[in-house]
Amino acid sequence: MTNDVPVFAPAMSPQEGARAATALFREVFEAEPDGVWYAPGRVNIIGEHTDYNGGLALPIALPHRAHLALRRRDDRIVRLVSPQTREKVDVMDLDTIGPKGTPGEVAHWAAYIAGVAWALERDGFENLPGFDAALVSCVPLGGGLSSSAALECSAAVAIDEVAGLGLAGTPEEPNDAGRARLVTNCVRTENEMAGAPTGGMDQSASLRCREGHALELDCRDGSVAHVPFDLAAEGLALLVIDTKAKHSLDDGQYGARRAACERAAQILGVELLADISAEELPDALERLAASATGQGTADAEELVKRTRHVVTEIDRTRKLVELLQDGRPLRGEKLAAAGELMDASHESLRVDYECTCPELDMAVEAARAAGAHGARMTGGGFGGSAIALVDGDAVHDVAAAVAGAYEREGFNPPAFLDAVPAAPAGRLV
Repeated sequence: MTNDVPVFAPAMSPQEGARAATALFREVFEAEPDGVWYAPGRVNIIGEHTDYNGGLALPIALPHRAHLALRRRDDRIVRLVSPQTREKVDVMDLDTIGPKGTPGEVAHWAAYIAGVAWALERDGFENLPGFDAALVSCVPLGGGLSSSAALECSAAVAIDEVAGLGLAGTPEEPNDAGRARLVTNCVRTENEMAGAPTGGMDQSASLRCREGHALELDCRDGSVAHVPFDLAAEGLALLVIDTKAKHSLDDGQYGARRAACERAAQILGVELLADISAEELPDALERLAASATGQGTADAEELVKRTRHVVTEIDRTRKLVELLQDGRPLRGEKLAAAGELMDASHESLRVDYECTCPELDMAVEAARAAGAHGARMTGGGFGGSAIALVDGDAVHDVAAAVAGAYEREGFNPPAFLDAVPAAPAGRLV
């Protein structure tokens, strides 16, 4: 990309991240950390709003990471600092912190780190030590790339090691069962400490992905499979478009859709909407509309639309995984089919789940018009980012087209990055 196209700052190298976090730790705490741990952000290729419905998702970990320099303490005090808060260290006591809305509520970003210790203690790991920690993150904030999960997961692998819990293993030799347990605790942190009713896809990607692969995640049982995803070898790239539209998961919109899915599953007599197959969907939607209307539910049409998105999105995710695993190059009809699945995903999110926004829709439309093979919003929606599957030599042209469309519409300039499947959370030094 040339200078006339806005871009994300490149991801810090592991060495840069370790140096920056260590320097901040030394400056503020006047001591050496026990080590530096990291966790990546993620981008989801397909499978949106399926995680809390027990379906499939297909994320990759990004090279953009949260870096946490941490030192174990001999008491129960936690002290946290970031480059933005170096003048005011956040101090809290593990004996008194509690979920959002309680007297022990932890403010802002500190909830995502201290909250992991709180969750682990409620999972049976009692009397964890306090710690001092300095955070330096290059995961874009508000871009729908899971900056909050990166914080949680960096804290999880750091606490796991300094407290001797033995759950994470290493990125090279991960303990997947232990990491799945850390995922559960990071999700609890997000749900209860931060008050965001998310599923577990973000944390699973950060802790359980593999470099060069996408993660096929079954959100019902937590099982995973690693799907080869080396786009560069195919002459392709995955362009991430940060719309710069405000993105938040705790403003009620996300929770309202999750509640609608739970209500639809209850009416249909299933535990989760993933229990409904694509073949069963037409009959299920007919029964759902009739039952909801008969019960006097004012939002019968809304329940139908939400259910239709979830079931068809799970089916699209399954089909894309099958395409990527069939051993043939991602070209010709196979590439066209992958793009069509991405396009259909966005349309379903726009029409049935109603979680896009003008900036997301414009990014997708402009990318397709500039030659993208497929494009869709990614993440929770209502802002955040879109992705486009493009030819490797067309990244600049597609980005420039999107930037031009934004300028004509009077939107804030977007930003861009190439999404390369990276390694999961672990220790740097």
